[in-house]
Amino acid sequence: MTAARIILIDDNKQRQAQFSASIEFLEYQPVHFNSDDFADSFSLLDDSFAVFIGGGLAKQAEVLKKLSEHAINLPLIFLFDKGDKEKIPKLAKPLQASVQEWPVPYSELVASFQMLKIQSSASALKSYSQKALVGSSDEITQVCFLISQVANSDSTVLILGESGTGKELVARALHQESARKNQAFVPINCGAIPAELLESELFGHEKGAFTGALASRKGRFEMAEGGTLFLDEIGDMPMPMQVKLLRVLQERTYERVGGNKTLHCNVRIISATHRNIEAAIEKDLFRQDLFYRLNVFPIELPALRERSEDIPFLIDDLIARAKEPINISFTQDVVRALTAYQWPGNVRELANLIERLSIIKPNTCIELTDLPKKIREQSAESDVTEDLRAYMKYSGDEQAANQKNKVIDKLPETGLDLKDYLHDIEVSLIQQALKESNGVVAHAAKKLNMRRTTLVEKLKKLEL
Repeated sequence: MTAARIILIDDNKQRQAQFSASIEFLEYQPVHFNSDDFADSFSLLDDSFAVFIGGGLAKQAEVLKKLSEHAINLPLIFLFDKGDKEKIPKLAKPLQASVQEWPVPYSELVASFQMLKIQSSASALKSYSQKALVGSSDEITQVCFLISQVANSDSTVLILGESGTGKELVARALHQESARKNQAFVPINCGAIPAELLESELFGHEKGAFTGALASRKGRFEMAEGGTLFLDEIGDMPMPMQVKLLRVLQERTYERVGGNKTLHCNVRIISATHRNIEAAIEKDLFRQDLFYRLNVFPIELPALRERSEDIPFLIDDLIARAKEPINISFTQDVVRALTAYQWPGNVRELANLIERLSIIKPNTCIELTDLPKKIREQSAESDVTEDLRAYMKYSGDEQAANQKNKVIDKLPETGLDLKDYLHDIEVSLIQQALKESNGVVAHAAKKLNMRRTTLVEKLKKLEL
């Protein structure tokens, strides 16, 4: 896949070279232009990711004027020499994505591209998806891409993921981005309704169909006519109902309970579950033929612990979108602790924590001591356990058997510095992975079973 193109308009050759090295390390394609020939870049703008503009204030003002005349619709990042950041030309302000002092610290450069990535992935969708799905990780970007691919189709979608990962948000995003968005979106939790009532809830019933049926009633299929029916927790649907649902999916017809009139339905089906459906099939708890009908286009949501780099963005988003105003902030230590925590309840657990902290510590900056004990303890252990876990996984690989001789058999009498010992092991393994991958960070990250962004941060931290 071709790397995303980044345009740099700058007359400073040294900065061009340094910038190019940084951008290529982040796996983007840099293209350079001088301020007097950058008009040649106009033909590349449509297929580019962002434009960086360096140089003196006068040159930048001239470049910005011509870009604005060209109606550019790309993020712009301005590189100012130290001390000039406050002298931003007025023309820049309505266009700017960000302003940075050169040389840009590596962490700030990474953060800039994370924000650009959010904007890029969100722009592939429309307004609802942009609000619903927050994050810049590869995992959430892939979910955004899948939504954009299938939203306008009538294919059935099966959303998989742990409880609290936002499966209904994805279902609503699919509906809002589809041609059915002006029709009803009707959710039903298949696990929350007693088996004997689920058929009536889905298909409706006629008056007198059973005790208590004092009037005819529409079911969810009728309510969703022309729109989308979201079958949440489909893995908990009783076997008898699975048979009836399969018939509806195959024939697009059904009858109300107690009725004999065949009703035709024009409904898109989106389902979701936190269960392992394939394991349920093996135990005869779920019909294989229904699974094939539902699983036309699967979307798997990552657990929050698998996209921990999104947590700072999620915190800001949850505070901004709270029903009641939340006026709290977090220290860097707190954000670091929240990022290290495993979040068994996923985004729902994070949202509940923020709400609880806003009640017990209103209008304050949250300190590490304000967090629950389990989060503080996990944060304290994370530095050592993460390195140890990575090493143990690597050393368990048969191909890495020859590395086991580097592990000491007995603790020296004088003891050792465990952190330094694990640091040396980590450096050695990362260097080997990079060598075997010919320096390609993404391939090295795969060998080490970690995200590319995580490895990039480690390379910076370890000064490799």
